Amino acid sequence: MKNIPAEYHDLLKDETRAFLFLATTMPDGSPQVTPVWFNADDEYILINTNEGRTKDKNMKARPKVAFVIQDPKTPYRYIQIRGEIAEHTTKGADEHISRLSEKYDGKPWQYREGQKRIIFKIKPIRIDPH
Repeated sequence: MKNIPAEYHDLLKDETRAFLFLATTMPDGSPQVTPVWFNADDEYILINTNEGRTKDKNMKARPKVAFVIQDPKTPYRYIQIRGEIAEHTTKGADEHISRLSEKYDGKPWQYREGQKRIIFKIKPIRIDPH
């Protein structure tokens, strides 16, 4: 990802298995934070959730988010990012969550009855490495 400093690119790699701590905004303006699985492409941070969850509703209604990606080996090393939802889609979401499950759990995703997965593409706007 070109706008993240090179010395933090390791946190985006699958083998690092870093978690992303996502902050969204509730309807009353209060923050809501959730640790999530993620991956990245050249332009976006990609997360996957089930439609209808709190973070899904919050990001659709209020697309500005903030998050921290923490180094799992060195907890005081992290990158803080503020961004905006550029796009969300259900297309390819089941395959995406299965890839993330392989990354984090080492096994394919187990479909749960009634779930409808959705991918959120987050465009980083402000990046603060620590």
